[in-house]
Amino acid sequence: MRNWILKNSNRVRHILNLWPPFLFSGIRITEISPDYRRCRAELKNWPGTRNANGSQFGGSLFSMTDPVYSLMLMGLLGERYFIWDKSAHIDFIKPGRSKIFLECMIGDDLLHDIRTHTANGEKYLPEIEMILTDEKGDIIAKVKRTLYIRLKPAFRPSEHSAS
Repeated sequence: MRNWILKNSNRVRHILNLWPPFLFSGIRITEISPDYRRCRAELKNWPGTRNANGSQFGGSLFSMTDPVYSLMLMGLLGERYFIWDKSAHIDFIKPGRSKIFLECMIGDDLLHDIRTHTANGEKYLPEIEMILTDEKGDIIAKVKRTLYIRLKPAFRPSEHSAS
């Protein structure tokens, strides 16, 4: 099932947009590039997405960053790897009072680092920073997510070949 979903980035986008934590929070993935290297998302500015102070809920800001890099890397690296979030931290810079935007990119350097650090079967814990901006381009929040990435046992080098 996972292969079928990840085979097409447009399919992933549609499924994410129907996923209840996104659908009911006003979060929408607007683009996932066919090569999984870029993703764009937005948080709508609805009365239901704002808190008592009139700014966007912090939990919604945090949620919109949740599965993005893990899914992008699953699409890029395929079935050979375990990939999930290990930890995350959000730093609220200023209240978001309009639609909020997220743009994520994966470059060749990150892919090279992942393949290099996991080649012998070790886990790799890269830290990814994401910036949330408002309609004016002002920074609303910065999110740091530490990912857990490791080759699945069937794809790790045999301990016998290390001798």
